[in-house]
Amino acid sequence: MLPAVPPLQQACSRRLRPIPMSIAAAGFAILAISEGALAQDVSAATQNTPPAAEERLPIAFEADTLEYDQNNDSVTASGNVVLRRDGQSVRADTVTWNRGTGQIVATGDVRVLDRDGNQLFTDRIELTDELKTGAMENMLLALREGGRLAAADGERLPNGDVILNKAAYTGCDVVDSEGCPKKPSWRITAKQVIYSEDRKRISFRGARLELFGAIQLPLLGLTVSTVGQSVSGFLVPDFRLSPSNGVEISETYYWKIAENRDLAATAYAYTKAAPMASLEYRALTGSGAYQITGYATASNRIPIFGSSGNGGENAFRGYVFANGRFQLDENWSVSGSIRRATDRTFLRRYDISRDDRLRSMVAVERIDQDSYFSFAGYATQTLQADRNQGLIPVAFPVMDYRHRYEDPIFGGKIETQLNTLGITRTDGQDTQRAFASAQWSLRKLTPLGQEVTLTGLVRGDVYHSDENAATSTLIYRGDPGWQERGIATAAIDVKWPLVGQIFGGTQVLTPRVQLVASPNLKNLSIPNEDSRALELEDSNLFSLNRFPGYDRIEDGVRFTYGVDWQFERPRWRIKTSVGQSIRLSDKPTLFPDGTGLTNKASDIVGRTEVRYRNFIKVIHRYRVDQNSLAVRRNEFDAVVGNNRTYLELGYIKLNRDIASDIEDLQDREEVRAAGRVAFARYWSLFGSAVVNLTDRSEDPVFGSDGFQPLRTRIGAAYEDDCMQIALTWRRDYEATGDARKGNSFQLRFSLKNIGLK
Repeated sequence: MLPAVPPLQQACSRRLRPIPMSIAAAGFAILAISEGALAQDVSAATQNTPPAAEERLPIAFEADTLEYDQNNDSVTASGNVVLRRDGQSVRADTVTWNRGTGQIVATGDVRVLDRDGNQLFTDRIELTDELKTGAMENMLLALREGGRLAAADGERLPNGDVILNKAAYTGCDVVDSEGCPKKPSWRITAKQVIYSEDRKRISFRGARLELFGAIQLPLLGLTVSTVGQSVSGFLVPDFRLSPSNGVEISETYYWKIAENRDLAATAYAYTKAAPMASLEYRALTGSGAYQITGYATASNRIPIFGSSGNGGENAFRGYVFANGRFQLDENWSVSGSIRRATDRTFLRRYDISRDDRLRSMVAVERIDQDSYFSFAGYATQTLQADRNQGLIPVAFPVMDYRHRYEDPIFGGKIETQLNTLGITRTDGQDTQRAFASAQWSLRKLTPLGQEVTLTGLVRGDVYHSDENAATSTLIYRGDPGWQERGIATAAIDVKWPLVGQIFGGTQVLTPRVQLVASPNLKNLSIPNEDSRALELEDSNLFSLNRFPGYDRIEDGVRFTYGVDWQFERPRWRIKTSVGQSIRLSDKPTLFPDGTGLTNKASDIVGRTEVRYRNFIKVIHRYRVDQNSLAVRRNEFDAVVGNNRTYLELGYIKLNRDIASDIEDLQDREEVRAAGRVAFARYWSLFGSAVVNLTDRSEDPVFGSDGFQPLRTRIGAAYEDDCMQIALTWRRDYEATGDARKGNSFQLRFSLKNIGLK
């Protein structure tokens, strides 16, 4: 009968007390002798020391009493005995040392501490004169990483390994907070366990996993590290049920090739699909790290616009993902990533990723205190059903160089920038761009406390494009051939923080005004590649250029005003901002309708954040039409709760009232919710949902009916100090090709220190 994990009340509650007296004996380090004279003369114990003992590291010990048996040539220490050698220690009631054989026998509440911090508790143990374990009885090994290994008896082999018989192992705590024994939620029983101190490994023979004292599962080839390092072996399998693949079982074998390299191979078996395999290789080098992951299978690939039956093309399908970064020296680095799939539905069908695009890139960077240089390239694979891959751009080369000059000019600072971009499409418009710019800025504080910032910017652009007619949105095309543009911008920005007390706390009221002027520019003759998704919001209200990217520049003269208010008191914090922009020129606006910047007076934008301790956080963003006061943007995000029980809510409504031909700025309404409720100490219920509330009048292209769930998930989990079990239900509401809609179930199971994912 295999032993239960023995009680640890005495072992865990016991404390090593300072010993009032230390003694010296042959082969032991000489320590100071305090009160308590020895009953016998120990001078004989220091005679006839073997020569080998002088070459070994000494063993220091402390004890209450010491007896020397000259006939048997042995030394017996009693009462709070402590032995120390080379980072190891032994604590026992009695220790007997045979000088002839070098054998040390410790008995009575024995505790052995090795160099790695692992502790061995036993009733009786035999040690060598190097404090290496020999035979032992009724032992418990408490690993530094939290595992516990108990055995009925054990012995040391000539190669140094320790064989433990009738053993039990668990990664759980076996005592409660008061030091009383408790039954672990899982343990592994084995007929035999091999403990290698040199390899820092525990290997099991005939092992079985016991859950909650009832369920038993066989385990093959199980190995555990005693210092928390990863070891080669099988991980805990995953189970899943999906409408596309049926029942899925996946098993991973982890191979630790070296301290800096490993490999994980996973096999997937399905009832409705062919098997699949994946490999993940990771490596850490002297200059950086990289990883390569690949999936491969052969299955019936149904066209995206095909039927939902079982027909289709049987072909190789897979996905590769690799990334890495290397620091070549103090300043230079290289990074890159590759993400490619054989088809648009592979990742979704096998539930690997829900991304709708895969980006690959490579970048060489140099960073020092005053400059930044980047040479990069990007390629994107679309996974959206209605997008033409030939219209997706490849960006290469993408070069950016910036330099900041320390010497002030007229009291300010200058930053220069050089930038190039090449956009290539197989079925669409090609664009090349280069520009050089210099920006001067000066920040001053007035005697009254106003913060004044002056900015001047000059820039020169050169563009070339062809096949412009392939761009369907007219305002994005630009004129074909060579185009040039000169840009000059001047701005003054003034803030005036006002500090005071209110409602038992501190408030800071900061009025802010800004004046920006730029000459009229020929923006529409320039192709627009990176300045498309524009909308006025609190984050760009005071930007020099409210367009994202570089291809569109806001010209004319404008005046922007706003106010920030912040209130703080114990446990509470409130921040709010509101503002508006007014164009001072009569030139027709460059901004499309619905962006909030079309009229001379912009829409009103703002943001409010409320925090109460770490329990409540609410953020509200909004944009209000300055004529009709219609809410054009209304966004809430709220988090209530703690780490165990919480509720997250999100809502956004974009009522831009914009033409349908501007693809980047369509209306949208969406609600999001996620939460977790913990109960009964170890149990919890969790769930999340995303619902599209957009109707056909808001977005006729999308075709939503006003209430369309996109993703829903509900699950239950058990998690204690050493085990995690989670059962999750998820429903997909749309089918694309062979990625069917329907219900999916997943069971995840993790044990601390054993196959934990």
